Amino acid sequence: MKTLKQLERLHKTHKLIKSEKTGSPFELSRKLHVSEREVYRIIEYLKDIDAEVSFSRNSNTYYYKNDFELYVDVSVKTIVNNQSTIFSSLK
Repeated sequence: MKTLKQLERLHKTHKLIKSEKTGSPFELSRKLHVSEREVYRIIEYLKDIDAEVSFSRNSNTYYYKNDFELYVDVSVKTIVNNQSTIFSSLK
């Protein structure tokens, strides 16, 4: 479940950066329910996968300097007593 939670945070971070509504690193940490240090780790990971992420002091938000998209597609399917249920984690 740890990996699923990390993917959810990555997806949410991307959406907030894309819409330029992250706020400061501290504010973003509160939105993601993680430490400020974890926010920096997420940003570094995005940079590792070719996202040009910068922070604007004027707008108080992270933003992409390049045309970057991130698609995360995760689903979990359970089968109990021959009845299947599909759970989608990302919105």
